[in-house]
Amino acid sequence: MRMFQKSRAAVGMSAAACGLVLAAGPPAAAEGKWCNHSVCIETYDHGTYAGRVEVSVTNTNQPNRISARVWTTNGWSSPTKVEDVGAFRTYRDQAYPQRHFPAGTRLCAEGFRGGHSVGLPCVTLTN
Repeated sequence: MRMFQKSRAAVGMSAAACGLVLAAGPPAAAEGKWCNHSVCIETYDHGTYAGRVEVSVTNTNQPNRISARVWTTNGWSSPTKVEDVGAFRTYRDQAYPQRHFPAGTRLCAEGFRGGHSVGLPCVTLTN
């Protein structure tokens, strides 16, 4: 019984450690995908260069008008297309910054469903 309690405690501490890493904001030293609620942002480049960024917004059980906006904390931004999406369909679009950003720049995407914000994932660009 004592061994089981120690294992549970170790798992709890590991989960807490992971939570702290995630709360600090993920770096984008390599390509990856980050999500917040119904919105995901995916990068395909390494380091501080962002060539293409994909945004996806998951829809609900009814048709909606969906759009997104992609931007960085140093002033670059780009809207995406507005699309009428059917029930349970995922909206996808790309933005093309095609530039290097200073290390520490935050790359964010906000998705809108029916005119309301439904998620705001951000990632910090690092070398």
